[in-house]
Amino acid sequence: MRGLTKHLVYWTPRVLCIAFAAFLALFALDVFSMRLDFPRRMLALAMHLIPSFVVLIALAIVWRREWIAAVIFPLLAVFHVVTMRGLHWSGYAVIDGPLLLLAVLFLLSWRERRAGFAAGRA
Repeated sequence: MRGLTKHLVYWTPRVLCIAFAAFLALFALDVFSMRLDFPRRMLALAMHLIPSFVVLIALAIVWRREWIAAVIFPLLAVFHVVTMRGLHWSGYAVIDGPLLLLAVLFLLSWRERRAGFAAGRA
């Protein structure tokens, strides 16, 4: 694989994962519209940011072991579906679609790195 394509395959899932965590963090902003005192507002903000932290922790785990992402991100999608019953289909698509896409992109990155090692290229 050419240099630019190799870099794109490597960096795209990582950058998209960070962007997805930032997107999830946007949902935490609704805390500031609630009528809460400061300590409760901070607690609510921390609770709303848990999904973003989970995605970032998953990214830290899969950064160099991309094949693990093919397991972790679909499991996160299934966890979301099971725990958030009753959402409109678009709610599932917006959260679970990117998780499944990240799993595929990390798997492609892993296969490219594995092929590079097998061919004697690192």
